[in-house]
Amino acid sequence: EADGERSPFRAYLDIGLARATTGANIFGVLKGAVDGGLDIPHKCKRFPGYNAEEKSYDADAHRARIFGSHVSSWMDELEEKDQALYQRQFSAYVAAGITSEDIEGMYERVHAAIRANPQRTTVAKEGKPNSFNQKKLNLKQRKERVATKKAVMTNRLMASM
Repeated sequence: EADGERSPFRAYLDIGLARATTGANIFGVLKGAVDGGLDIPHKCKRFPGYNAEEKSYDADAHRARIFGSHVSSWMDELEEKDQALYQRQFSAYVAAGITSEDIEGMYERVHAAIRANPQRTTVAKEGKPNSFNQKKLNLKQRKERVATKKAVMTNRLMASM
């Protein structure tokens, strides 16, 4: 603490079993947390834009990655080469009227909205929740179920004869 100011919250990144490769998504999370104000000890070696041969970090390349320039260039490439694959891969963008030129602006608007209201909002889903576990049946219900299945199978056999 210097002159009564509080220092940022210190945290340590534990990636668990994730592979620590350059440009991995976990390091995008690290970059977001550091930009958000957390004090996380790190080096820029794993961020996109780091050149291991020159041992230099290009912040502009990292910024371009954050703002989706790689997605934009891929959209342009697919649109020129394979229109069907472009329509399938980027169908949500096409339906929303988003082109490759709009990607960076879209990310800027999203980041501005997050900064304006960082609280997570949940959207209420309509309908009943998915439940994949069947309700447990008691012995009487299980025997009735087997009896109805036997009756159906017997009727099918009799009808086929």
